[in-house]
Amino acid sequence: MPQIAIIGGTGLTSLKGLEITHKEVVHTPYGEPSAPLIYGELCGQEVVFLARHGAGHTIPPHEINYRANIQALKQCDVKQIVGVAAVGGIHVDAGPGVVVIPDQIIDYTWGRVSTFFEGGQKEVTHIDFSYPYTPSLRKLLLECCKKAGVQATEQGVYGATQGPRLETAAEIARMERDGSTIVGMTGMPEAALARELDMEYACCAVVANWGAGKDDGHEITMAEIEKNLVGGMDQVRKVLEYLVPHCSVG
Repeated sequence: MPQIAIIGGTGLTSLKGLEITHKEVVHTPYGEPSAPLIYGELCGQEVVFLARHGAGHTIPPHEINYRANIQALKQCDVKQIVGVAAVGGIHVDAGPGVVVIPDQIIDYTWGRVSTFFEGGQKEVTHIDFSYPYTPSLRKLLLECCKKAGVQATEQGVYGATQGPRLETAAEIARMERDGSTIVGMTGMPEAALARELDMEYACCAVVANWGAGKDDGHEITMAEIEKNLVGGMDQVRKVLEYLVPHCSVG
């Protein structure tokens, strides 16, 4: 069974040396995950991919069934998850095209089903979420960035917003005051749900654009975002090509 899972876009399956072996439709007590799981093998290490927004990128951030996604991977005995995400840049060190490996989260989302511990649990359960990303998996990601020749921002705060709209300039200014380095719409509750199921989790974020108001009032367009993601995701693929063969239980 796969040791590691990559949650992100379907394009991430184009890794050098990756052999796609099969797809699997997984059913969970929490409904259906975003897409069938795609299994592959790289340098003798099995890996599974899950398209967070669906196979055709049709599921907006606030409608993703995060519980089903994480539960499906748990049912397949995945131990480690790397969440790949396109984000906006807030801090000066997080400009378009930069890869960021965040170490903290601020959750600005609302109304999302965000825990497995509800609906008849016998006991109230609290997880320690002081450090939301697994340190050992973050360390491995950073080591693989260096091996791949990818310069990455080694720390940062992921500000998770509701979406699907982009933020206002005032909201980004508030997030900057709060200490956010980057802004994205899928970081929560994904990370917390993985912690609830005792799965290692880390994030590899690619900055697609400056956050609102950070680029002298420049309008944010999808064309700009897609252009910046081309190079950024190429960098991520290089990192994953080193990461997957070296993953082991922490």
